[in-house]
Amino acid sequence: MLKLLKWLLAFVIVSCLLFTATLYGVLSLSLPLLDGKQMSNAVSKKVVINRDALGQAVIHADNRQDAAYGLGYAHGQDRFFQMDLLRRSAAGELSELFGDAAISLDERMRFHQFRQRSEHIVMQLPLQHRLALQAYAKGVNEGRAQLGFESFEYLLTGAPQLPWRPEDSVLVIFAMYLDLQAGNFERDQALIHLESIFGERMRLFLTQPSQYQAALDGSTIQMPKVPPPELDDVAVQAQVNPIASKPHFGSNNWAVTGQLTTTNKAMLSDDMHLGLNVPAIWYRAQLNYSDQGQAWQVTGVSLPGAPSIVVGSNNHIAWGFTNGYLDTADWVELDERAKTWLVTEQIALPEGRFHQYELTMSEFGPVKRFNGKSYALSWVAHQLYAVNLNLLELERSTTVAETMQLAPEVGIPVQNLMVVDAQGSAGWQPMGAIPARTNPTNTAIKLSEYSPQWQNNETIRPSVVNPQEQRLWTANARVVSVTEHQRFGDGGYALGARAQQIRDRLNEKSQFTEQDFNQLQQDNEARFLMPWHTHLTQLLSGASQEQALFGEDLQHLQNWQGCACANSVGYTLVRRFRSALINEIFAPIEDKLQAQGSSLSDIKNYLEPALWQLLNDQPRSWLNGHDSWQSLQLKAYEQAKAELKKEYGADMNAWQWGEVNALRVQHPFSQQLPILSGLLDMPKVSAFGDTFMPAVQKSDFGASQRFIAQPGALENAIMTIAGGQSGHPLSTFYRAGFNEYAQGKATPLLPGEAVHQLVIVPSP
Repeated sequence: MLKLLKWLLAFVIVSCLLFTATLYGVLSLSLPLLDGKQMSNAVSKKVVINRDALGQAVIHADNRQDAAYGLGYAHGQDRFFQMDLLRRSAAGELSELFGDAAISLDERMRFHQFRQRSEHIVMQLPLQHRLALQAYAKGVNEGRAQLGFESFEYLLTGAPQLPWRPEDSVLVIFAMYLDLQAGNFERDQALIHLESIFGERMRLFLTQPSQYQAALDGSTIQMPKVPPPELDDVAVQAQVNPIASKPHFGSNNWAVTGQLTTTNKAMLSDDMHLGLNVPAIWYRAQLNYSDQGQAWQVTGVSLPGAPSIVVGSNNHIAWGFTNGYLDTADWVELDERAKTWLVTEQIALPEGRFHQYELTMSEFGPVKRFNGKSYALSWVAHQLYAVNLNLLELERSTTVAETMQLAPEVGIPVQNLMVVDAQGSAGWQPMGAIPARTNPTNTAIKLSEYSPQWQNNETIRPSVVNPQEQRLWTANARVVSVTEHQRFGDGGYALGARAQQIRDRLNEKSQFTEQDFNQLQQDNEARFLMPWHTHLTQLLSGASQEQALFGEDLQHLQNWQGCACANSVGYTLVRRFRSALINEIFAPIEDKLQAQGSSLSDIKNYLEPALWQLLNDQPRSWLNGHDSWQSLQLKAYEQAKAELKKEYGADMNAWQWGEVNALRVQHPFSQQLPILSGLLDMPKVSAFGDTFMPAVQKSDFGASQRFIAQPGALENAIMTIAGGQSGHPLSTFYRAGFNEYAQGKATPLLPGEAVHQLVIVPSP
């Protein structure tokens, strides 16, 4: 028997080794060729693709069109599956990869008809931009074909690798629209439901301007205090449902003029906050090419699927973005006068099957029925001016003033452009598509209020250049003046605590270096939660005087350190208490909204002023079955502790913030097949940030990159990425740079010495 067991054990070990060897052998066949010489009829002159130790792609080409080919080639080698997911997601074509499970998601995307819109936009582009897209697409397809063997993602799904087309690059930009602006119309939809059920006064109460306002002109929105509305059915206790915290896609950026640096050159900081996945969303690249006899070198990050440098520097200027959150969407309430028609969308499934999806359309946009009525969505992403390739022109801008002139003509989701130049100037302006209509609203508009100016892009933009304080900042909260706010509307602004903290930090110093900016990007001081820490301490101290219940809790609160620090249990208690209290206090509203298919989650970042007002006024109609406001709050705290105990065990010492909010950057496949985690995921990292502070970090969300630069002095510039260059798990570049990101170190922007060189020459 023992001998048989030994043979079985040996067989299992050998089988595992054979399986591992086979797996690695198959995977290694799809590694890209990074050295040597290739030929292509898609280039006019020699194109060289170098890669440094991080895998950063350094493209040398004779012209911009060949540079687009080279960037496409590198993207196709390293990131094709990621690009495929982006285009399929935006177009509503994921079901062809993942089957029936993706149908509902594809239907939500088909609502916007982005595939058809992309094809139409490409036809309208200027010739030089269409040629750039065509060259880029050829590069992608030839880079992908060079692999010689299907990548593991397609082996697992069994799906075909479809060629990249020029319109797919437009779809990738539409994917960013969905990430960055879908919250605008989803928020408005929630407010329509809220007002319908509880009235306008409740909507105004829950969306009051916060005290955390840090507009560049120092203005605050003055509104009369809205008393808490009385709730009906106070005798009926509403069920307490978790109000989800939706990812607030955004970023931080700030700049100082040359008066505040030792070099007399202006300096920029930019860290874009997005979902963190494997591979990382950004791809490091440098483009070297000539245009009209002038040599250009552009270094930064690109978005695989698009032929441009999104954020970076050409050594004359440096630029970065934060999501603008201007109001770019309206729901139009339809009546019997509105003409509508049906469109049938064919959603492809595996094995040649199709799913039929019927979409109602109108002259105002696609139609959705909710709140017992039909509404058409007018959204800037549905307009012809939503997407273009004018971002390519930014690469050859040389001053802040020149860049400001270009900003209104760039077709991307509207962003807060922060730009600095080597002459010492710094400026801010909204860049991207903004509808010219002048009546933005947070709820629905009537047919009579619809403006034909929706079809036009707004060219008159607010801007600030070289302010007296020599400092600029944005962080997804309101940047514009009160008057400009009335003109451009609120598309889902952040609460403002980050912007205020950044502004205050900038005012603490009179001179800055790149390391100062890198430190500020990772500032995790809990200024926003300090009042909550005081409030919870007082609440538990009062309860402990009666029954000595919270001695250990109070000890952790006393040692909380005032930051989102890895070893702080007190921070976890404060953070979780606030979340549980929101669930408890707003349960009567959330319960009714969820019954209508809606939720407060779409406006959760607005609730802070109303929350404190309720705690101070303590209206009895909001008690939801509790005897007092103290008992309500203690119930919320106990619920927070119960959830922590369930997740991390009964020992409070295990509730350290570093574990509770640990960074877990995963590959989409390992989320479904945990057995692949060791092969595909980035290493788990102890938490180093949170939400309402410059160091934004959740388990799968945060700063996707950290960029700091002084144009004209790029030798000290920084570009740290939340992941490696390659999407291939056996590549030496798969995790390269992630540890530096996790440890807060500064990775240079400029590429290092080339370790690989691939030369592509024209076919004879």
